[in-house]
Amino acid sequence: MNPARVSRRNFLASAVATSGLAAASLPVDAGSPNEKLNIAVVGAGTGSVGGALNLPRISHENVVAICDIDEKYAGPNFEKYPAARRWRDFRRMLDRQKDIDAVVVSTPDHSHAAIAISAMRQGKHVYCEKPLARTIGEVRRMRTVARETRVATQMGNHGTYEPSFRRAVEIVRSGAIGRVTEVHTWSDRPSKYWKQSIPRPRPTPPVPAHLDWDLFLGPAPTRPYHPVYHPFTWRGWWDFGTGVLGDIICHTINLAYMSLELGYPTRVSTRSEGLMPETAPKWAVMTFEFPARGKQPPVKVTWYESGKQPPRELALGHPLPANGSLLIGDKGRLLQTDMYGAYYTLLPKAKFAGYQPPAPSLPRARIGHHQEWIDAAKTGSATMANFEYAGRLTESFLVGNVALRTGRTLDWDGQAMKARNCPDADRFIHAEYRKGWTLD
Repeated sequence: MNPARVSRRNFLASAVATSGLAAASLPVDAGSPNEKLNIAVVGAGTGSVGGALNLPRISHENVVAICDIDEKYAGPNFEKYPAARRWRDFRRMLDRQKDIDAVVVSTPDHSHAAIAISAMRQGKHVYCEKPLARTIGEVRRMRTVARETRVATQMGNHGTYEPSFRRAVEIVRSGAIGRVTEVHTWSDRPSKYWKQSIPRPRPTPPVPAHLDWDLFLGPAPTRPYHPVYHPFTWRGWWDFGTGVLGDIICHTINLAYMSLELGYPTRVSTRSEGLMPETAPKWAVMTFEFPARGKQPPVKVTWYESGKQPPRELALGHPLPANGSLLIGDKGRLLQTDMYGAYYTLLPKAKFAGYQPPAPSLPRARIGHHQEWIDAAKTGSATMANFEYAGRLTESFLVGNVALRTGRTLDWDGQAMKARNCPDADRFIHAEYRKGWTLD
């Protein structure tokens, strides 16, 4: 795809709040859907989402650049894509490699905003892993820049593309389970994936030769290297990640959030065990209270992590999965039985035997979540998890981490990004970048 033409593209997109779709007209000077995008991937370690999931699903386009701070961790993918230019620093890549049309961001949470905003400012389409960023302030900035630059965007909650997910949204919106006032959502993580509720390690081993530790830190405060942070084990550290909530809730709550058109919560409370100054707790339970929306009643969402779950009787005898959600209406219930919302069952089963879903009202994606974004970059078509929708979703639940870290029940003003009753919350809403790093 001609990079000169791509850089001039002007996507006339606006977000539709009630559906999560970007209503976009064709871009100026759009190319043929058959032309290939030149894509750069930032974060390509073999065990990461970037290397294991994102790279294979965009490899039918032109992978022209791979950027990673760890030559060993990303080494197999550097070798697998020999035509791609190799980079350590995404800033140099964006400044010097002029043939890039689009960027996939698969780094730790604390670097998402800096990379995505730099790419969007250069007119490049961006696919960014969930959660969109580490802090609410960063997420809001990403939404603003996406709106200003009008590039194609997508967050990596990839269950959104599943036809069965979109059918479930249609079922809930049709009123099949009635007026929903209660949602429960949960995850078994961190389990074996990373550690939480631990202090900063005291040893300061040397930085491995294959790792650029300064670039791993990126905008985060300086600290000595230790293998407890990398690879992937960064997620439970507040300077780098967002704990279980940030990792999983964008998946498990997505179906309920979209189908109920929830918007921002107004009150958020938490309880937990083992919260540490620098790391997330052993477990947490969080409650988000959403106001009425038009004719729809208020909704209380309860989040459980680290293996905690809602009372089993709420599922009317159906076993609860390790990761899932339960929507409780006055006419029935919808149990999401996987992390992504692709599988679900209507309860009680006897009542919904022979149930026929309503006629489709949402578009169905072609092939997959990544392809939906690629198609949008080429033609200006819609993406379901664009940064406007995905940003509201992410902001709405990252408030849980703010409440957790302040130790307060927050009266939340989502539009203003303010806790009305807790000025101290501001330090957890906006990130402080170390010298030399900015969002613009």
